[in-house]
Amino acid sequence: MGVLDVVPAGVVDGKDVYKLFDYCRENHFAIPAFNVTSSSVANAAMEAARDAKSPVILQVSQGGAAFFAGKGLANDKQQASIAGAVAAANHVRAVAESYGIPVVLHSDHCAKKLLPWFDGMLEADEANFAKEGKPLFSSHMLDLSEETKEENIETCLKYLPRMAKIGVWLEMEIGITGGEEDGVNNENVDNASLYTQPEDIWDIYRQFSEVTPNFSIAAGFGNVHGVYKPGNVSLQPDLLRKHQDYVREQLKSDKELPVFLVFHGGSGSEKHEITTAVKNGVVKMNVDTDTQFAYLEGIRDFVLNKKDYLMSQVGNPEGADKPNKKQYDPRVWVREGEKTMSKRCKIAFEDLLSAGQL
Repeated sequence: MGVLDVVPAGVVDGKDVYKLFDYCRENHFAIPAFNVTSSSVANAAMEAARDAKSPVILQVSQGGAAFFAGKGLANDKQQASIAGAVAAANHVRAVAESYGIPVVLHSDHCAKKLLPWFDGMLEADEANFAKEGKPLFSSHMLDLSEETKEENIETCLKYLPRMAKIGVWLEMEIGITGGEEDGVNNENVDNASLYTQPEDIWDIYRQFSEVTPNFSIAAGFGNVHGVYKPGNVSLQPDLLRKHQDYVREQLKSDKELPVFLVFHGGSGSEKHEITTAVKNGVVKMNVDTDTQFAYLEGIRDFVLNKKDYLMSQVGNPEGADKPNKKQYDPRVWVREGEKTMSKRCKIAFEDLLSAGQL
């Protein structure tokens, strides 16, 4: 029994997203979510997932989606971010099945000020559902952790019925993730706000469950965006077990892990922290900072090693009339970035125990 016995290869949506995350939860592994900013980055992650025999989550941030569409486009009304997100989703949908892996298509952090971006993606989902019977994306995230808990929940509940109707999963955040990402700066927040309370998890679970079972919660347990040396961030993944226990007690259920949890700000985490988080019900972990650097490594090393072949179109150490096209062709050096990023992705699959799960 493996993942492909539960859900098919290609982009998963609707009930299959629940089936996939439930299989993760029951078998104690999580799926890494890689931020993609181009088709090249998306392909590198899918290649790594294929080789690791793992499902994968590909996600676009608001800024990453705008980059996918092209930095030359205006984005004053989130139009570039909407167009880029749709373009990224269509690309992944076109090729995912060929990689032979299940792919969850997701949009990352959407703060209150970015809700027009969220609206545009959801409208694209509804249009695709009307045409093909399935949404464009598998899931979306609303990150209203900077707002009051009441406003956070209320806003999510405004969107949840629309999303449930077309089978789109909702990820929400309660408790702030520190650091800075994509224009959301929480570098100076009160440390206490980095840790979510069990009562907050129950409030969300109780109200969301009345609408749909298709949601997950990114609960704060000291998470910080960015890259830090292992041990420099005070993560407390044991807190996640307290959330699960509290919800189970309220439900009077014998289900060990009733809540689908998400791990944000995982760069620089120690392996034992990741393992503990997964044991406590984390089914998705975001990986971005590390893979950004990994993508650079291949390109950087190629340029440094081939410097004398990249200074002109013609002329190199082999002769003044020797052409350099085989070196400066983007398909050559971009591919080097894909290869080093894929290697880093494979580490994430292994750390989260999703490798070999197909």
